[in-house]
Amino acid sequence: MPAAPDLPAYDARTEYSHGDAGLWTRVLAASGVRSPFTDAPFTEAMLAGLAGGIGFMIFTFEYKDTTTASAVTRFHPGPYTENLLQRCGAAVNIQQTGSVSLARGRLDAALETGVPAVVRVVRGKLPWVAADPLADMDSVDVAVVSRDGGDYLIDDGGGRLERISSAALAQARGSRKADKHWQAQVVAGGGETDGGDWDGSAALTLDGLRQAMAQTSKELLSEQAPPGIPPGYAKNFGILGMHTWAQRLTDSRSKRGWLRIFADPERSRSGMAMLHGLLAGRRYSGPGALRPLYAQFLEEVALAGDGLSGVERAGLQETAAQYRALGEHWDALTELVGAAAEPDFAAMALRVEAIAVLETAAAQALQTASDGGR
Repeated sequence: MPAAPDLPAYDARTEYSHGDAGLWTRVLAASGVRSPFTDAPFTEAMLAGLAGGIGFMIFTFEYKDTTTASAVTRFHPGPYTENLLQRCGAAVNIQQTGSVSLARGRLDAALETGVPAVVRVVRGKLPWVAADPLADMDSVDVAVVSRDGGDYLIDDGGGRLERISSAALAQARGSRKADKHWQAQVVAGGGETDGGDWDGSAALTLDGLRQAMAQTSKELLSEQAPPGIPPGYAKNFGILGMHTWAQRLTDSRSKRGWLRIFADPERSRSGMAMLHGLLAGRRYSGPGALRPLYAQFLEEVALAGDGLSGVERAGLQETAAQYRALGEHWDALTELVGAAAEPDFAAMALRVEAIAVLETAAAQALQTASDGGR
């Protein structure tokens, strides 16, 4: 299929708050996809909001030599990227195969259209990245922008295009069974690409924006486990999970109390380093736990079209202000977790409990806004 005319150049240097939302912002822009509300490329905030935006999860696990602490502040464990692609209205061709040669052929054919392709890799298998057993349990999306001889140029979120050989890329793509040789590409000009699962998503509408907001508020406020998660883990998710965390931070008696599981200084150091890395990083979180980015999404929704009432616009702006303020609280908590001194679990608990109260008010306002201000 010939390349679509006048496609923008791929810009790997674009600033971003979250890895997946930022990557797809660059990919969709380079693929010629535009917002129906602005007739401009989608912003990262809009795509992040469509993906489900924000959420919360907290878990600790005790192993023989270490105790881990992990937190996620984006929409999770729901289908973040799948939501983004289905809701933005782009026509996307998704392919997956167990064959290395077929995967390479499909990738080369996709790149001939002039539109970047996205593939899933185990990050630690990329030649320039150190392997990390915990981080590499999941795959990450990277954009394959072009082919240069026997090599490919890819965007892994590092701010520049990296060169990788065909063999090294195949190894990274084939290292996790669930995502083995997965590929997605926006179909240039809306034409069809053979050999894949066709996702001809419906055009984005105000109702689609409301549905995205409703899903976010529902998951934050829910006291049930997310779909696919055992019921006993409900207390680890959403605002309920924040209250659980606040309680465990000062608990020295139960088997999951942090004063007990992190009593050993080495376990405490490694656990807090892991937690700080996740909260401060941009793979499962971002600046202000992604609350400021979500605030920007709500502000953009408020300007999205004539179908919004004055009450609805005002509600969206007020809710955006709540989430923007929450970002400062989350940044303060992240700084507290990453402090060089011995962790102050009591101070963390106070901060988390305060955040949970503010998150409840914001999520309830979001729920009202998603219902048209009623």
